[in-house]
Amino acid sequence: MHKTLFSSILILMLGSCSAPIEHKMDDLAEAYVKLVLEIGQYDSDFVDAYYGPEEWQPTAVKLDTIPAADFLARAIRLLEKSDSVAVTAFSDLEKARHRMFNKQLVAVKTKLKMMSGISYSFDEEAKLLYDAEPPHFTVAHFNKLLETLEEELPGEGELSIRYNNFANQFIIPKDKLDTVFRVAIIEARRRTNHHFKLPENEDFVLEYVNDKSWSGYNYYQGKSKSLIQINTDFPIFIQRAIDLACHEGYPGHHVFNTLLEQNLVEAKGWKEFSVYPLFSPQSLIAEGSANYGIEVAFPGDERVAFEKEVLFPIAGLNAAQADKYYRILDLLAQLNYAGNEAARRYLDGEFTRGETAKWLQKYLFYAPERALQRTRFIDQYRSYVINYNLGKDLVADYVKAKGGTVDEPEKRWAIFKELLSNPHTASSLK
Repeated sequence: MHKTLFSSILILMLGSCSAPIEHKMDDLAEAYVKLVLEIGQYDSDFVDAYYGPEEWQPTAVKLDTIPAADFLARAIRLLEKSDSVAVTAFSDLEKARHRMFNKQLVAVKTKLKMMSGISYSFDEEAKLLYDAEPPHFTVAHFNKLLETLEEELPGEGELSIRYNNFANQFIIPKDKLDTVFRVAIIEARRRTNHHFKLPENEDFVLEYVNDKSWSGYNYYQGKSKSLIQINTDFPIFIQRAIDLACHEGYPGHHVFNTLLEQNLVEAKGWKEFSVYPLFSPQSLIAEGSANYGIEVAFPGDERVAFEKEVLFPIAGLNAAQADKYYRILDLLAQLNYAGNEAARRYLDGEFTRGETAKWLQKYLFYAPERALQRTRFIDQYRSYVINYNLGKDLVADYVKAKGGTVDEPEKRWAIFKELLSNPHTASSLK
């Protein structure tokens, strides 16, 4: 064969064999980040955090109508290119990165379809957005749990009213709120930093806000900095201080984002982790780990002991009924999935807003105004509600399966840190 002809054929053959490799993960990551940021111009909730290159921010003027077809086509092309990446030579960690990247793209594609008017059932939406399959519970299951609570709160009238009348003695006075929260955050930070050795420059700003559908929010700013906001629309009960200190701060959202930025974005250059699309599998890990992190930071009886010995006196609350209160809270926590059932029935058209609020009052003991606020949360975030309880259960099971039990606290912290520092989705935890 002629040498020139042979060389040409060889080049063509090599070119065709290497074509899939051209779609390098880093190149795909850049295109993904830019797409997510552009979509974020049309939904203020979509991009929860961004701390990547400033030049990747959208420069085009936002249109009056979302160019959903163009965005969707770009997402599909990215997914196709990602599917063509040869991963056989990848390390386990690189394969985990690739799997998560694909699942994040599926969520982006799904959200775009939803923004275009396509509807999914609660379960379909949860699977596509969060890589998770929400469990189902019957009304009989929740009613059985209520019977146990009846024994703790005997009397006349609705159980939820009896609960709220009892719980009102544990409301933090408004003039004590900031002090109580800051002391709780300092302790949560101290415990977390003992195990994680966080960056010296990590810090947060704490603000109090109103008229929100949520109780607390962490806006990660990048460079180990966060803005933590606490909603004061309704009375805040003493147990919420540790809940929010850990969930929004240490070892929750603030730490999670700090570790991702430190270990994946800065150390490895995986730029897709510099943007956090809220409606994605990353949120199940974020919310689940933030809730499980409360137990990691304050294991066993340590939480109640700290609250009774430190936070109760600061808040000026009487701890005489505290043990009964926390016993009731533990029982009430078993009803947590009733919130998912409320969202499922509401979003699937089985419940009206009023019926959803009534369900929340009955099974989660929400006061009427708080129940209506929760329906606003469901309107805004939809199937996102699964990330708090299902996410926590999946994270807890993952950590325990690897030996991170209550009686092995050091190992539990180590496994928890590994989880927060690497690519994971719901399906990878099983």
